[in-house]
Amino acid sequence: MSPALDPPLVVVTGPTAVGKSALAVALAERFDAEIISADSRLVYRGLDVGTAKPSLAERSRVPHHLIDLVEPDQPFSVADFQAAAEAALDDVARRDHLALLVGGSPHYVQAVVDRLVLPAVAPQPARRQELEALATREGAGAVFARLQRLDPAAAARADPWNVRRLIRAIEVVESTGEPFSRLGRRREPARPALHLALTAPRPQLYAWIDARVDAMLAAGWRAEVEGLLARGLDPALPSLSATGYRELVQAIHGELPLATAVERIKFRTHAFARRQYTWLRRDPRLEWHLVGPELQQSAIDRVARYLARQGTDDGLREDARPGQ
Repeated sequence: MSPALDPPLVVVTGPTAVGKSALAVALAERFDAEIISADSRLVYRGLDVGTAKPSLAERSRVPHHLIDLVEPDQPFSVADFQAAAEAALDDVARRDHLALLVGGSPHYVQAVVDRLVLPAVAPQPARRQELEALATREGAGAVFARLQRLDPAAAARADPWNVRRLIRAIEVVESTGEPFSRLGRRREPARPALHLALTAPRPQLYAWIDARVDAMLAAGWRAEVEGLLARGLDPALPSLSATGYRELVQAIHGELPLATAVERIKFRTHAFARRQYTWLRRDPRLEWHLVGPELQQSAIDRVARYLARQGTDDGLREDARPGQ
């Protein structure tokens, strides 16, 4: 991509429910920026309540990209996201705006910032169906165990509950004969960016997660899932494999009491947040910011300093340096 089409870029990441979206909107309004979602679930139309998708009112305040791109039964890969993000960055650059890449899906963020070369392996529908059936019969752990045997390094970095990603890794390994862990290498150079990561004490984060689950249920999450099933969507679809959707499907089908489903949603979301931390802490570029009363102003000040340096090569090198 031509440097002229690379806008100034700020990454806002962190675990689920930590407050990334609220900070991103505040930054966008302060700096006339546009938000590019890096959330693997916000791409699906109709998955609104259970994904904490920004409301139409929020999207009217600040331009958002990469939301509601596909139907829940349409495939959508990291490579698809990367291509859509590249196009969105071009659009933002043409308007001379700041781009905010916001989300807690680390591989999505990495695909854009590090310009990953993703494996060009076409989907294998028959094999996917076999592995999806395995996950339905025996759970995500059975698919995870299959990846562990094929590529232990990839399994060590994988989310053992993300059936879609596990199946994709297996698909690539079996199609190419190469470990998935060796693919997806970075194109040089990485995009210059300021990397902000939000954090909170673990008990506080878990309390926020639990409160958000309760709020989403009160806002009609179960009815949303019932509507998706009424459309004839297969509960085994990757879009419906997200934590929360899977458990509510089980409750709707009478396989779990609703109270048990809610308890599992909270527990598994806590576990997901821990896995996000594990992944994020591998990136030395992240500047960690504790969520609190001073967060918004400190983030505004940090972004202002970053943007002030954009006109000098020395400034760009300083802000791109890991650990700043």
